[in-house]
Amino acid sequence: MTSPQILVPISAIKGRGSATRLAHRFERDGREPFDDGWADPSQTDDDAPRIATTWSWEDAKSAISRNTSPDIGFDLSINPYRGCEHGCSYCYARPSHSYLGLSPGLDFETRLIAKRGLADQLVHELASSRYKPAMMALGTITDAYQPLDRELRLTREVLQVLHDCHHPMSVVTKGSGIERDIDLLAPMAARGLACVYVSVTTLDADLARRMEPRAAAPWRRLRTIRTLADAGIPVGVSVSPQIPFINDDMEQVLAAARDAGASSAFYVVLRLPWELSPLFRQWLDLHYPDRAARVMARMHDLRGGKDYDANFATRRSGQGIWADLIAQRFDKACRRLGLNGQRPLWNLADFRPPSPVGQMGLF
Repeated sequence: MTSPQILVPISAIKGRGSATRLAHRFERDGREPFDDGWADPSQTDDDAPRIATTWSWEDAKSAISRNTSPDIGFDLSINPYRGCEHGCSYCYARPSHSYLGLSPGLDFETRLIAKRGLADQLVHELASSRYKPAMMALGTITDAYQPLDRELRLTREVLQVLHDCHHPMSVVTKGSGIERDIDLLAPMAARGLACVYVSVTTLDADLARRMEPRAAAPWRRLRTIRTLADAGIPVGVSVSPQIPFINDDMEQVLAAARDAGASSAFYVVLRLPWELSPLFRQWLDLHYPDRAARVMARMHDLRGGKDYDANFATRRSGQGIWADLIAQRFDKACRRLGLNGQRPLWNLADFRPPSPVGQMGLF
């Protein structure tokens, strides 16, 4: 697919990860200040208009999603939100907005949907006699600690249910807002019920601001790792996605994360499913036109000559000599730094099914 025409100047999209409202494949014809590590945008001299974020409710018909993909290390997950204000240019979840009749481009990061009644629905599902506990992954599609959660606190409501039920969970996030929930995570971790992965894609501040415009700054995420580790919570780092010729500081990120308290790490090679391919090409043309062709040529090397290959065996790691090189770099760095020395052991024995919603008053 060819890149869509860029219709707005770069100054007009400051703080956003995509430049246009890209048409999707099914289309028919202000918050309080928060310490995310960046300067307050209201204090800048940039007078370019900013695109507002809006959100709406949808009633949660189910809470737990079940995964059958053999390359994913969990079977159960919960996602409190659809869309993500972090606006990451590479986010593989962007095409999911198409199923809602919304654009994977600007709509994905400006028109968010929150799941009303999610915690109550989770209690109902955990209380079922048929439910079997397993590690629950929180926020696998979009970040559970994106900025909207500071206002709605849906993630904390879900976490409270898991905490009260002694249910094991993990979360991957770029959001420093997770520090709010240390009072729940720390006692869970002490019982073998919780671990956190903080995503640090690069230490380059300029690149991070372009690539992940509304996520916490890299140094702020490292501080989050330290804060969580000091609270006794097992912390890992995700150095995902690996993008050829863009974020080439994997070893430096791993070392900084280890120094901050991380004990484990993982990575995924850039994935470009569906509409994400033209969106990412557009982002490359806008921000790195001098190397856009090289990046995509290497992506074709990693994906068997295509923008993307959904094969379970290779979709996370890529294939070929360049995929092997990334894997070797990662493995060598982890061995040198002492990362991934021990896999987490999840405590499933202490799970206590909750009482169904509305019945607590009977006891």
